[in-house]
Parts: sequence; C-alpha cells; structure tokens
Amino acid sequence: MVLVFFTVSILSCTVGSICGIGGGVIIKPVLDATGIMGVSSISFLSGCTVLAMSVVSVYKNLRAGTAKMDVRISTALAAGGALGGVVGKSMFQGLKETVGNENLVGMTQAIVLIVITLGTLVYTVCKKKIRTKNCTQIWLCAVIGIILGIMSSFLGIGGGPINLVVLAYFFSMSTKEAALSSLYIIMFSQITSFVQTCVTGTIPDIQIESLVVMIAGGILGGTIGSRINKKISEENVNKLFIFLMAVIVVINVYNAVKFA
Repeated sequence: MVLVFFTVSILSCTVGSICGIGGGVIIKPVLDATGIMGVSSISFLSGCTVLAMSVVSVYKNLRAGTAKMDVRISTALAAGGALGGVVGKSMFQGLKETVGNENLVGMTQAIVLIVITLGTLVYTVCKKKIRTKNCTQIWLCAVIGIILGIMSSFLGIGGGPINLVVLAYFFSMSTKEAALSSLYIIMFSQITSFVQTCVTGTIPDIQIESLVVMIAGGILGGTIGSRINKKISEENVNKLFIFLMAVIVVINVYNAVKFA
C-alpha cells in the first residue's frame, strides 16, 4: 500500500508540476478508484501532498525564472483562493454531515470533476479560436480566486485544470505563466484548507506512514516536474495536458459508477 501511495503521488505531482494542475486532480480520482480508503481520508492526503508539491514547485520555478508571473494579479488571486479554500472545506464537511454517506459524496465529487475536466479539455483543444480577456481589477481577481479556491478545496484536488482555463481566458496568460500562477494559487488555498482542518479537529483517520510517503512523493515530484518544465516546450505541455484530461475523465466516469 505504501508503494502505491508513493508511486501515485510522485507521478501525479511530476506531471502536475509541469502542467500546473497541482497533481491532486490525478491523485484524488486514482486513489478513489482503488478503494484503499474513504473519500475524506483521500481528500486530506491529496490536499497535503499537493500543498507540499506546490511550495516546492513555486520556489524552484521562481528561482529558476522559467516563467514570468504578475505578482500583483497572482497574489490577489491567491488571497481569494485562500478564502475560497476555507469556504470549500466547510462545504465539503457540510455535505458529508448532511448526507452521511461517503460514497454519495465521492460520486458528487466525481461528477463535478467530469464536468470540469470535459469543459477544460474542450477549451484547450479550441483555445486558438477563443478571444481571451485581460482583466486587471484587483476585486475581480479576488472574486475569481475565491471561486477557484472553493472548487479546489471542496473537490480535494488542490486546483486542477480549471485554474489553467480561467487564467488563460481572463488574464491571457501563456501556458507556462498560467501553470506557475496556478501553483501559486493552489499553495495558498491548500494552506488555509489544511489549517482549517487542524483547527476544527476534522482530520480524518489516516496512517502517518501514508501521509509521510505521499508528502515525500509530492516534494520529489514537484522537484522533478520543475526541472522538466525548464526544458519542455509550451506545445508539448499542451499535449501532455490534453492527454491527462482525457485519462482523468475516464477515471472519474468509473468512480461515479462505482460510488453510485
């Protein structure tokens, strides 16, 4: 089991760091599909892993200068993401307590992920034909960040593909710039989500070994992904991203049927 956790975390966080999707959008559905543990435990492990990966990736990318980042806009988005992370975590706990059935919660997450991933896939394939915007208002950045943070925390995926679409459309960011800004937002939203979980005492039942192994995989994956990001072209990043979206859709369809 430890080997499964490590393999999933390092592979997911490597490609997640390259594409800027955070890795959680891969970790969450893959571990859900294995049925190793409950939905809440997997969401928590996924969030912690993505947090470790995003901190490493942002630091290494900024230090290496592999992509530019508008600090003003990205910080406003990240601040909104931090607030959204708190709201999203509360929504998850509320749904879990109201429904009282983790399988139903897992099915809801899987269906939402299918919709988001399919929309992202369509946008990515057609993005050359779509005219993007260039928003600069701080209040709008914060609102967008809140929405991204809510989805990130509620779904337990860290941030995922929706970040890239939003950043590309509303801020006309290049693929690599959007990837870095996405990881920056993910980092803040996951920090607040983690702190909230600890403060409210809602940490699910997990094995410490699993948490340590996944965080180690996240850190190593973030390091490897940052190095690959320096050498890979934006065109190849787009191809990898499209492939991942197709795989994630298939896994989430399986999960939705399994949880039903």
